[in-house]
Amino acid sequence: MVNNPQQSKLPNVGTTIFSVMSALARDHGAINLSQGFPDFNCDPKLIQWVQEAMLAGHNQYAPMPGLPLLRNEISRLQAKLYGAKYDPDTEITISSGATEALSVAMAAFIRPGDEVIYFEPAYDAYQPNIELHGGVSVPLPLSQDGYQIDWDQVRDNLNPKTRAIIINSPHNPTGSTLRPDDIKALKAILAEHEGIIVISDEVYEHMVYDGQPHLSLSAYPEIAARAVVISSFGKTLHTTGWKVGYAMAPPALTVEFRKVHQYTVFAVPTPFQHAIARYMQEEEAKILNLKHFYQQKRDYFLQEMKGSRFEPVPCEGTYFQLMRYDQISERSEADFSRWLTTEVGVAAIPVSAFYGHETNAQVVRFCFAKEEETLRRAAEKLQGL
Repeated sequence: MVNNPQQSKLPNVGTTIFSVMSALARDHGAINLSQGFPDFNCDPKLIQWVQEAMLAGHNQYAPMPGLPLLRNEISRLQAKLYGAKYDPDTEITISSGATEALSVAMAAFIRPGDEVIYFEPAYDAYQPNIELHGGVSVPLPLSQDGYQIDWDQVRDNLNPKTRAIIINSPHNPTGSTLRPDDIKALKAILAEHEGIIVISDEVYEHMVYDGQPHLSLSAYPEIAARAVVISSFGKTLHTTGWKVGYAMAPPALTVEFRKVHQYTVFAVPTPFQHAIARYMQEEEAKILNLKHFYQQKRDYFLQEMKGSRFEPVPCEGTYFQLMRYDQISERSEADFSRWLTTEVGVAAIPVSAFYGHETNAQVVRFCFAKEEETLRRAAEKLQGL
């Protein structure tokens, strides 16, 4: 018998930290503030409208690019919020969540040897997807004070092999957001380097706080002409398990995007698309008020944590709050997160998990997309440290 083990395409990748910490929380009965999902249900109207769509017979394949009604609603809302003009037929594609859209974008546009710049700490799907498609990861560090992009460093790393820049705002895991100077710098880079595209991960677009606007790259024609802008209804509608997202791009990019998308999932569940389209028509105000809903939760969690030995890092967006714990422990972030889960009873994510190399700034991430009672009980445990 010949022993011929399959060589892994991702030899350095294990089970995602989100699954690991959620399982650890479950095994130890800990309050799970690690993985980014709500512990409350979505609007009952959404569930009702999914059921109605099923009963009405909408149970077969949706069109490959997505339900026309849903694409129309996305186009309308983009125009209203950002002045962006996306043709629903040729520039908007419904995806199986934002992660599928990210994977498809990289499969469609990254060729072997192409370099892709992104910023660490980074959502953990970026690097594996780059490398699965033969690309070369070029992670650049965000600043320690405010987690901002160093555009001089970006310019220093540009070369003829640079194919794409991944932008994530509001940023997971740090909660930082783009500023006008970032937009100016990105415009200048694209004007000087014609071969570069932008992949913009904007899944937390409706969670920007303290009166600040979300600076969507779709709002800037010079950037949007070279960008795939990705968002998700999972975060916006508290339906992470439905896995419905979308990608917006100019026609030439959308053609290539759809070539891959059709052989990845082909289509996204039809009843969900019907329900979400109806929700956008009838409950738009709830989407637009999401920032107030989550800012209240952020502020509640921070108030409950006031006086603890954790030091909060400013959170401008997302539903994640970073906390420094250097006054509590000298443990590494991974060890501290495990200890916090198993001994204290609150699960968090080590920010070091969002880097491709070993690091330890003694910062952990908590998710505040939870009921106030959940946040209160977690804070009570954390206050005891």
